[in-house]
Amino acid sequence: MRIVLSVIAAALLTACTSQPDYREETTPPPTVSSVDLQRYTGLWYEIARYPNSFERNCTGVTAEYVLNEDGTVAVTNTCFRNSVNGEKDVAEGRARVVDGSNNSKLKVKFAPAWVPFAEGDYWILALQDDYSASLVGSPDGKYLWILAREPQLESGTLDALKERAKELGYDTAPLEMTVQSQQG
Repeated sequence: MRIVLSVIAAALLTACTSQPDYREETTPPPTVSSVDLQRYTGLWYEIARYPNSFERNCTGVTAEYVLNEDGTVAVTNTCFRNSVNGEKDVAEGRARVVDGSNNSKLKVKFAPAWVPFAEGDYWILALQDDYSASLVGSPDGKYLWILAREPQLESGTLDALKERAKELGYDTAPLEMTVQSQQG
């Protein structure tokens, strides 16, 4: 059993460290001042993302957040492999709010509870006033997403979120646009 756990831990560590860093700045970026989790919950469409191994060949990507009674957030990420009609891939996880962050920093975990060191940073870096679009990333620059409540995002809002990412030190050139289903 110890060998199995060691192999799992080594695989997770390798996956985490092999992701490129697209942010040269070492000072953590500021997040939004606060987030109303009731308003943030619901369905979000992935508009753009940094390339990463767990979303390779994913299209039609969505994230659904549900606030749990204990204050944590249930996370369900869905994608279709290779096309919007391809194999459906669903990952379920849980997020917890980082103390003192006014809900703008979360730690997300998709691994079983007994797996240590498997939490990832989910920082809300920009958020439209009406909660229609969001810029989310990790402070180390390995992960960045642009999310919206609709499958397509108005170009002006997309440009503004990309500009905010640049202001925070993130390289926007690697961002991949996500293909969404026409049915939404």
